[in-house]
Amino acid sequence: MAAVEQSSVATPAAARPNWLVRDLIGLAVILAIAAIGYFLFPNNLALLTRILAIALLVLSIDLVTGFCGIATLGHAALFGAGAYAAGIAAVHWGITDPLLMVVIGAAGGAVAGLISGAVILRGHGLAQLVLSIAVVNLFHEAANKASAYTGGSDGLSGIAPDPIFGMFAFDLWGRTAYGFAVVLLAVVFILLRLLTRSPFGMLCRGIKEDPIRVRAMGASVHGTLLKMYVISGLVAGVGGALNAISTQVVGLDSLSFTLSAESLVMLVLGGTGSLYGALVGTVSFMWFEDFVSAANPFHWLTIVGALLIVVVLFAPRGLYGSALALVDRFRGSGK
Repeated sequence: MAAVEQSSVATPAAARPNWLVRDLIGLAVILAIAAIGYFLFPNNLALLTRILAIALLVLSIDLVTGFCGIATLGHAALFGAGAYAAGIAAVHWGITDPLLMVVIGAAGGAVAGLISGAVILRGHGLAQLVLSIAVVNLFHEAANKASAYTGGSDGLSGIAPDPIFGMFAFDLWGRTAYGFAVVLLAVVFILLRLLTRSPFGMLCRGIKEDPIRVRAMGASVHGTLLKMYVISGLVAGVGGALNAISTQVVGLDSLSFTLSAESLVMLVLGGTGSLYGALVGTVSFMWFEDFVSAANPFHWLTIVGALLIVVVLFAPRGLYGSALALVDRFRGSGK
């Protein structure tokens, strides 16, 4: 009897290092790929930094769509809110410390997430999509009208971030910006892995599967989804602030419906409900888009569209999800 109790107690302890090791390996792979990109493409660091900033936006969409089942096509509102918050802080308030700008951008994204989440969560299904489109268009128009602060259609320029810790200045080659982006992505990714494995993350998964049962258990479905929407806005705001710091300009395109739609496509391409899938989809889409547009400037959209059709038809779980399914199948056949 004592042996049974000892084994039952030891099992969770043995399981915990298992997922921790997998997460550390995943983080090591991300950092290794980032290092390889730095040395292989030293002249394309601006593009790589842009990819990492958009990856944060796609991760934020995955939190509400992949883990909570909220349909949204307006998440660029949260990304743009973070970008404009960081940019306005630098240009109008003189706050040019990069870390403070990221904090302000995260706060701006969280506030935008609270506002837009309160509106979008009033609907369900197609109504949520319509509300999300309306929200991003309202944010876009508000930024355009507030030209005294945002620069309007001309964009907000003059953002000059200080050196990080007073030592690492932002250079023309984008090396500091890229390193800063890699660190931000790694920190956010680890925190999100912990969040999605927490009881709160499990509750969000339960709401996606069966909200009626979760409500019957006494949990607040609307409150939980709104909290996740705020967290999602925070992550998107970090991505927006990173984009403002790295490009040193914020334009209305950061609040565009096109950015929202492309980000959702990236998530579907990689695989929803998986943080790794969000990263794979972002890198694959943006790198392929850049390569094809340079090779064929007139028909690159057709090629990108064909790729998406092939992936949706033959890899419905996304690139990452389908790859995992293949690995599991080979393991099963090898036993």
